Amino acid sequence: MLAVELVDIWKRFPGVVANAGATLGVRSGSVHAVLGENGAGKSTLMNVLAGVYQPDEGSVVLNGEPQRFASPADAIACGVGMVHQEFRLIPTFTVTENVVLGAAPTRLDRGSLRAQVGELAERFGLLTDPGRPVWQLSMGERQRVEILKALWRDASVLILDEPTAVLTPGEAVELGRVTRAMADDGRSVIFISHKLDEVTAFCDEATVMRGGATVAASLPVGELDASRLAELMVGQATAVSQRRQRAAQVDGEQSPALVVRDLRVRDVHGRAVVDDVSLDVRPGEIVGIAGVAGNGQRPLADAIAGLSPAEHGQVVVADADLSTASPAARSAAGLSYVPEDRLGVGLAPRLDAVENAVMRSYRRFARRRIVDRAASRAHTEGLIDRYRVKVARMDAPLAGLSGGNLQRLLVGRELDEKPTVVVAAQPTRGLDVQGVAAIQQILLDQSAAGVAVLLISEDLDELLALSDRLLVMHGGAVVASFDPDDADRTAIGAAMAGAVSTEGVS
Repeated sequence: MLAVELVDIWKRFPGVVANAGATLGVRSGSVHAVLGENGAGKSTLMNVLAGVYQPDEGSVVLNGEPQRFASPADAIACGVGMVHQEFRLIPTFTVTENVVLGAAPTRLDRGSLRAQVGELAERFGLLTDPGRPVWQLSMGERQRVEILKALWRDASVLILDEPTAVLTPGEAVELGRVTRAMADDGRSVIFISHKLDEVTAFCDEATVMRGGATVAASLPVGELDASRLAELMVGQATAVSQRRQRAAQVDGEQSPALVVRDLRVRDVHGRAVVDDVSLDVRPGEIVGIAGVAGNGQRPLADAIAGLSPAEHGQVVVADADLSTASPAARSAAGLSYVPEDRLGVGLAPRLDAVENAVMRSYRRFARRRIVDRAASRAHTEGLIDRYRVKVARMDAPLAGLSGGNLQRLLVGRELDEKPTVVVAAQPTRGLDVQGVAAIQQILLDQSAAGVAVLLISEDLDELLALSDRLLVMHGGAVVASFDPDDADRTAIGAAMAGAVSTEGVS
């Protein structure tokens, strides 16, 4: 008997058919991959199963029993848990409070609950401080809290929407072991991912969606290779990320476009989350930064962009000292920032596509202090066309767009300013195969045009494919430097875990 059956699911939104007769069958005790491009309908279908949406047509069946979920609470009561790509956390609550919210005893023993959450986190290798407020956590740490929430509720059907997007390769492998253990325990795990190597490594079967419909159902993963799965997803053969082809060697004698010297940033508790970091990026160079989430990558990027204050240190862009400059002044000096938190820091979800597209450059479209809507719309249409953003309505809030389309719009807006330096944090997180390739090519094109790129990513394959130099952060400091052409992955992993590399530190 199938644990999950979704039969002929249709879901419509104004101007969009998100699911068009989609089907899915998941066996008990299996890890089942759901694949497809951004906009293929994967997340909508999973939200139907999780009770977030109610289908317009079709049926949801669990263990042979038809279900009609009116809310996520109904789905949770039936053993369906979902870890969403966009987090559902309360920033001012602690990790423990977020994990147990709605699923804790009536009488709370905070110390006991904190200990239990800590034990659960340790058991599954999702280590985080149970007593820390969520607003202090990096995106990777917040993802761990979301996974812990589902594990706390002991879901028999667990939906993971891009769960490894903010994990290191080692953490992703560990999560694969976790999902296998859950399957061996009789649970059903639905694994939404764009990383085809993970699908072939972790999953038993795969269902492929395209255009809101199912184009291939319950394929044995062992009989497919990554190229075949990619072809099913996009309707044609697609090249997966390969080692970059350099147009020319970076001129080592050229003055750096970005200089960071002795940068230190402290958090609200006085801890040095960026600890005297120094680095250079030359024109046309891509410098990658690797590290386990929570080791200072986000505070470093925010400090370079001027979004958070530094205790001391220097940030120089194209020979201009911007150490005390505002974010707007840094942008005007040629620094563009693609933050990892695309909603909130990068984009305003309640504003529409046009308002978000011109947010950083609205003065260009102002006439007597009034923004010219027609000119702004024409500019936005150009961005949408160049960066392949799928927008049903230009005047609708961005909150309704998929994560991949949000990211494309954000990257397009930032790079359209023709920057001298680009700081890109997790620029391909949550994107499909074509989306990843498109963003990576954009970064390579920027590099080829002489732009200095600082690339912060938790995808080691991406860093090795794109970077001219690779730095590793641990404990807020740069602890190692590698040449991606001949780097040893074991040595990189050791540096990420805190063992200082013998390769030397840049």
